[in-house]
Amino acid sequence: MLLIKNGRIHDMVDERPYEADILVKDGKIEKIGKGLAAPAGAEVVDAAGKDVYPGFIDAHSHLGGSGYGIGFEGEDYNEMNDIVSPQLRGIDGFNPLDPAVHMAAEGGVTCVGTGPGSADVLGGTFFAAKTYGRCVDDMIVKNPVAMKCAFGENPKRCYKDKGNSARMSTASKLREALMKARDYQARKLAADGDPSKMPKPDMKSEALIPVLNGEIPLKAHAHQTNDIFTAIRIAKEFGVRLTLEHVTEGHLIADELAKEDLPCAVGPSLGHATKFEIKEKSFETPGVLAKAGCRVSIITDAPVIPQQYLPLCAALAVRAGMDRYEALKAITVNPAKHLGIEDRVGTLEAGKDADILIYSGDPLDGISQPEAVFIDGNRIV
Repeated sequence: MLLIKNGRIHDMVDERPYEADILVKDGKIEKIGKGLAAPAGAEVVDAAGKDVYPGFIDAHSHLGGSGYGIGFEGEDYNEMNDIVSPQLRGIDGFNPLDPAVHMAAEGGVTCVGTGPGSADVLGGTFFAAKTYGRCVDDMIVKNPVAMKCAFGENPKRCYKDKGNSARMSTASKLREALMKARDYQARKLAADGDPSKMPKPDMKSEALIPVLNGEIPLKAHAHQTNDIFTAIRIAKEFGVRLTLEHVTEGHLIADELAKEDLPCAVGPSLGHATKFEIKEKSFETPGVLAKAGCRVSIITDAPVIPQQYLPLCAALAVRAGMDRYEALKAITVNPAKHLGIEDRVGTLEAGKDADILIYSGDPLDGISQPEAVFIDGNRIV
């Protein structure tokens, strides 16, 4: 058991912090209140004069799939031979012993949505995992959380000599895969369990059934405004759920996106604009979208930005005009909702996982590091 005493609690439910204690039992927050007594044998941490936050969450990362300090041998997040690969599962490429995973935890990022990259029109499933453990199966919060799809320059560049050199081709391949999956599902239902009538097993179509059923969303890599609207158009055509990823030009269409009421994972905003389609990227984007009423998460797209610098990205968004509380929400409760794991993480509440950070400084000052990090009640830092 663990008791954190006298901390200034930022629970991300109420905007105003308050002083209280947090009692942790079996990896869960059991109670938050003043004057809580320490049970026999409990570890007691005095957080007097310090700030206590829920663990930070990144809604869009490739952590564990892109090796730290190595080349091709450690790159396992893009299939470069099949542009339509929905049957792939991000969990199968995740390396929990990659040094970048521990670096993330040290920086206060306790949970990530991670999975395939954006080389393919359909790249496979994302999952949500903690950043502590030796076996990915023990780190999972939810699997799957989404089906990765991609628009824009990446599928064009990776498959320009293999039948995909235009945005129209990318969109058509996504539509074709969804149409095949819809037909496959209809044939399975019509067979009503009769093996002689069942369609031939099809892993690609099988993987897309949870998307068609609304169990998981399409997680759409889209930077430019035209790509964003194409993603929305296709999602409406097939009646499927959608989250928007990157949204680099989102500030140009903030009012339209607010009307669509879709979760927006914004970033990576730090670094050089290495492609034409990200020339508009700016740390002003998440603040503009939040002010318009959009549900905003700030992301690193790690390893594009190292995972541990997620709070730095939120700090830079504040410097560019984003409301501070909205920036904190964008790395806690909003990404939890984006990934569909808000029942477990994202806020400090009784019953939630004990992913807890203790700071002596301000996590959004661009300098301060957490002096204590707990994941499922285990002290990591």
